[in-house]
Amino acid sequence: MRKIKIILVYVAFLLVSGMTAFSQNTSDIKKKNGFALLELYTSEGCSSCPPADELMGKLQNEYKEENVYILAFHVDYWDRQGWKDIFSNADFTKRQYEYGKFLGKEPIYTPQLIVNGTAEYIGSQETIVRNAIKNALAKSATVDLSLNATLLDNKLNVSYTLNKASKNNRLVLAVVQKSAKSNVKRGENANRILSHFQIVRQLHSITLTEKLNGNASINLPKDFNSKEYEVIGLVQNRNSGAILGAERVTLN
Repeated sequence: MRKIKIILVYVAFLLVSGMTAFSQNTSDIKKKNGFALLELYTSEGCSSCPPADELMGKLQNEYKEENVYILAFHVDYWDRQGWKDIFSNADFTKRQYEYGKFLGKEPIYTPQLIVNGTAEYIGSQETIVRNAIKNALAKSATVDLSLNATLLDNKLNVSYTLNKASKNNRLVLAVVQKSAKSNVKRGENANRILSHFQIVRQLHSITLTEKLNGNASINLPKDFNSKEYEVIGLVQNRNSGAILGAERVTLN
């Protein structure tokens, strides 16, 4: 009887060890597969944008357990065409123009999708976008980024840790609203209810030094709700625009 008990205990130990190893290996594989950061430049005033917005929602749901990060930047240059996008921001337009210079792809347009800061695509072309994600995930991240976020009053305090840092890099922190709907009354999308996903509401940039950690304080949108928002951080080369690493933190 004692031998049977010993055998059962040993088998149980092997099972637990195997489960632990599997968990660790899964995490290692996830890191090894790299990441894909998708920046969609979109607008409620653009009739070509809704299919791209919907694709981002589809991809966000599909890749939510993987290192795929989606940021929808609503630009403001469509606001002069009869409808002001409530999520538009001149800073987002400026960021898109920066990519135009980095990639030599001026003039800019919507819906433009930038993947890892190094390649651009039409954001509604699903097959091409999926291939871009696949290729990005196959490459290892250059920088490992860890984030932690806490809420205090109406501010978000974010602490970050890097495995390496350079003066040529910047840390960009995006406060992201996961989804929203808009009733558009004028412009190219007049009388349509549009669905948006991964909307960037605040963008905070930090010039990095050789320090491997630091903190940032970010003002929050008036309609902020921790269940409906997340923070996505990315490390970007300021000279080339390339994204070197990315991470998200959910606000509970």
